[in-house]
Amino acid sequence: MNKVVMYTTQVCPYCVRAKSLLKQRGVEAIEEIRVDTDPAQRDRMIELTGRRTVPQIFIGDTHVGGCDDLMALDQKGSLMPLLQA
Repeated sequence: MNKVVMYTTQVCPYCVRAKSLLKQRGVEAIEEIRVDTDPAQRDRMIELTGRRTVPQIFIGDTHVGGCDDLMALDQKGSLMPLLQA
């Protein structure tokens, strides 16, 4: 299974929702990078994605986007193949 990295904050309901969906799809480990406790990581996230909001989700080398992007990917049936690639 591809590695999942998620830029998050402690009190983000979209982060919680995204983690829940990933766990439902069999993801056992999510590497969380907290941007609320480390401003340098927020800068890195913006540099990588061009976005300021969390979550920002990476599956393997693919930037999926935020929670809505993850949900849309799942609805299209494209999430599992990406996780299993």
